[in-house]
Amino acid sequence: MLVASPTRPSSVISVRLSPAARTQIGIFLLAYLLYSAARFVTIGDLPSAKDHAAWIVDLERRLGVGFEASVQEALTGTWLLWLLNHLYLAAQLVVLPGALMFLFRRSRPLYERLRNTVLATWVISIPVYALFPVAPPRLADTGLVDTISSQTGFAMDSSLTTSFYNELAAVPSLHVGFAVAVGMAVAAAVRHPVLKALALMWGPVIGLAVVATGNHFVFDIAAGVVASALGYLAGAVAARGSVARPRRASANALRPAFADA
Repeated sequence: MLVASPTRPSSVISVRLSPAARTQIGIFLLAYLLYSAARFVTIGDLPSAKDHAAWIVDLERRLGVGFEASVQEALTGTWLLWLLNHLYLAAQLVVLPGALMFLFRRSRPLYERLRNTVLATWVISIPVYALFPVAPPRLADTGLVDTISSQTGFAMDSSLTTSFYNELAAVPSLHVGFAVAVGMAVAAAVRHPVLKALALMWGPVIGLAVVATGNHFVFDIAAGVVASALGYLAGAVAARGSVARPRRASANALRPAFADA
């Protein structure tokens, strides 16, 4: 005799976030919306952006570091360029938030340092975008092509895509600046030497990706690393200030009690 077993409700994967995690997600979403809005408002005109790109090309030529075209030409038609196209897209959309979530669970101090670095770097970069718009190599008539639009399903130049980002915000390259910061933070959080080495390679790999895909000059990479370094310093100063204020408040609250004793 068969006995019908009671039906079980279908299992649903639920993600439970702590109040602290929800707060951090809210802070980041709000900050990113404000950053995106500010970057969109500060869009410069294409002729000025091309003039600035021409100045960068001339500077790189004099310094002997203008090898963007050589890199793209050497990688064209290879599987490595296909990989770099997709890593470029994943860097900001997947790896950066993924690293923040990993560090939030793994090491709260490292998470806070990376978070503060990102937020401060956004603030530092906005006036640079407004005052110094730069056309990326793919738009600067340098002979480089947009490999992402041609080799992935993501059209960098579509009207829909450009409505969400500023094409002329090439300096500083936060793709590279944040990749370096992420690599250093994750390397500090893991123990295995192979994992540390892989984490530290993330910055150089994204540096290669932004050049090979025609999205940044070498100058932009250097500016991105400098911007993130300044963001780290600014975030560290702000963090120390926020810690010092409660301590001073606690000390001031205790003084009357000791004075009456």
